Amino acid sequence: MPNLGYFKDNFYNMKRRNFLGATITSGLGLPFYSFAGKNQPQSNPTVRDVFSMDKNSVRIFTNAEIKPTRIFHITDTHLALADEREVPFKTYSERMGNAYKINKQFETGEDITCVQSFEQTLQWAKEQKADFLALTGDIFSFPSEAAIEWVFQKLNETEIPFGYIAGNHDWHYEGMEGSSNQLRETWTKERLKPMYQGNNPLFASYEFNGIRMVFIDNSTYEIVPEQLEFFKQQTKSGIPMILYIHIPLYMPGRSMGYGCANPEWGEQTDKGFEVERREKWRKGGHTPTTFSFYDEVFNAQNLLAIFSGHMHRPALDVKNNIPQIVSGPNTTGYYTEVNISKTA
Repeated sequence: MPNLGYFKDNFYNMKRRNFLGATITSGLGLPFYSFAGKNQPQSNPTVRDVFSMDKNSVRIFTNAEIKPTRIFHITDTHLALADEREVPFKTYSERMGNAYKINKQFETGEDITCVQSFEQTLQWAKEQKADFLALTGDIFSFPSEAAIEWVFQKLNETEIPFGYIAGNHDWHYEGMEGSSNQLRETWTKERLKPMYQGNNPLFASYEFNGIRMVFIDNSTYEIVPEQLEFFKQQTKSGIPMILYIHIPLYMPGRSMGYGCANPEWGEQTDKGFEVERREKWRKGGHTPTTFSFYDEVFNAQNLLAIFSGHMHRPALDVKNNIPQIVSGPNTTGYYTEVNISKTA
């Protein structure tokens, strides 16, 4: 954890680059407007107010007319449940099937399995009377029918509304022929379909208590034109919204894991394609659509926050007064509790 005294002593003199390199702040209330650089546009004060973060708990305040809402953000559980239906796919799932079998619980340090982590998180969400569950990918280590059926059943048993978007592992069978886009399309239709509850796998929104929960699949690190247009429509509504993605958006000073709209993303910086047995990232880098999406996100006046996963390490960054919060992995039982309230 960063030194809280440092933040208190240097808060108003902190350079933007130094702040972007910081991780979770502890018990510190942060006004959205405090982080705008000299040349950055000020946010709309009628929507965004302040936010604070303490360990895995986030509080967001807005001046919009909403009802208090509690959200559990869950990402990167990496479930690898499998039965006889998975036998023909063993050559494609063996590496990830053996990963994350035993993990250290994020609070106690005790041994815990992915199944136990997911069940405990859902139980805690029920006990805390969560209003909504936001699942942002890599809930599965590969598209196992047994795992998907089990998760869908567990989610329905909570009777808590949920939204889901895929991560780069949910639809990926390592070594299987096909591009990332082709494999994503195949396995979202053939296996992951129940998780979308009838919505488009690439984008969806859920309106709840006056807040719009927007889910966009960037699990290939990129954005397609249909997703960009969908997001533009969400910003035009003026309704306060939260954006949920799997791969964090580019932040200066962060690693290539923050790869969506990263100007250095591409064939030359792809270090994982051999281990994951997949195609290399595009030689020419990102498409103009992905960069346009990035600009739209960080200029969205009704966007309260962005939540993502992928990095397996909790972190916080702020750009144009919009916080991007990366949750730790649910393999360890980690979740982020998000409380959104109207400013008093």
